[in-house]
Amino acid sequence: MKCEDKFRQIYRKDPSGLAFCPYRVCPIGAHIDHQFGKITGFAIDKGIHIAYAPKLNGVVELCSLQFPKRAQWHVRAVPDEKRGDWADYLRGATLELGQRYPLKYGISGVIEGSLPIGGLSSSAAVIISYLKALCSVNGLSLDEFELITVAKDAEFKYVGVSCGKLDQSCEVLCRKDHLLYLDTLDDSFELIEKSPSMKPFKLLILFSGLERNLAGSKYNMRVDECVSAAYALKAFAGMDYGKFCDTHLREVPFEVYERYKDRLPEPWRRRAEHYYGEFSRVELGAEAWRRGDIEKYGRLCFESGRSSIECWETGSPELKSLYELMRRTDGIYGGRFSGAGFKGCCMALVDPDFAESAAEAIARGYLAEFPALEGKFASFICDTADGAIA
Repeated sequence: MKCEDKFRQIYRKDPSGLAFCPYRVCPIGAHIDHQFGKITGFAIDKGIHIAYAPKLNGVVELCSLQFPKRAQWHVRAVPDEKRGDWADYLRGATLELGQRYPLKYGISGVIEGSLPIGGLSSSAAVIISYLKALCSVNGLSLDEFELITVAKDAEFKYVGVSCGKLDQSCEVLCRKDHLLYLDTLDDSFELIEKSPSMKPFKLLILFSGLERNLAGSKYNMRVDECVSAAYALKAFAGMDYGKFCDTHLREVPFEVYERYKDRLPEPWRRRAEHYYGEFSRVELGAEAWRRGDIEKYGRLCFESGRSSIECWETGSPELKSLYELMRRTDGIYGGRFSGAGFKGCCMALVDPDFAESAAEAIARGYLAEFPALEGKFASFICDTADGAIA
């Protein structure tokens, strides 16, 4: 690994450990985890590695192969406010872990991501890999859901991203050749094994060439619009409601939405429409996967992508172009934006026999429309993988 070589170059010794967390994709279930919806997802065989060694003085000293400048803080003196750089996610993780367990030792570490940033939840992956390293040197062992919660709280509370637990759950709970089917309301989940009768598939990752910063995007506004819709629907229906921040669409029956949706402001109605439609698509998708019907699952994935464009109202011109190219390309069962959907990448489920030709065809069409992204656009063919081991 390049991170191990860089560690030896900086510290003149071998790292004592190598922490890893995979990236994730969510073919169906996007944008509803923060409303306690259901999701489906995979971990993929690419992700974040950290080569590390303990620092007995409690200092955390990190550098990234993807970003300039080294970051440093003490495990018991994390800055109260974020600094606005790449290391904020890890400062937040240190703070959240330290509030639960006494931390004595820090780490020196070098971080390496195996794919470009945007759409695969690299933020959650770097937090989880870092937590694994920090726990290791401090003799701590977190169970799966504790790891998920600490990672989510770091991103939500410290960095300020109004995320649910989709990303962290996929990156921890997933297993190779299984579909994760998770209810974020109560954390109940099922790992649905790939049916012997299912046609083979690969995961095609298509990077637009545009990176994005989630905390600075319109992501948080979309979450607020969902909450606003839920709060208004409860009021229209005479339902009990409490604090605005504790309100979610999962608490509002679909029948209530259907009765009062025309009274909602149009943006709020569209966000709620995506939530209810996506919730249904997840349930149908899980059943299709259970039957080994990847064509049906793929069609639902395309429908999810269309809802993200029309109801969630995300997608740059570049991502929309990739979505339409996927729909017209032979061998692709289904696809959609991956992640927040403002920049970043798209993912597709593809027949392995068509994977390379599909990637080439999409690249030709995309770069003909956006020639300035030559050298920035990239595609990768991936497999499903195990999630991070807590």
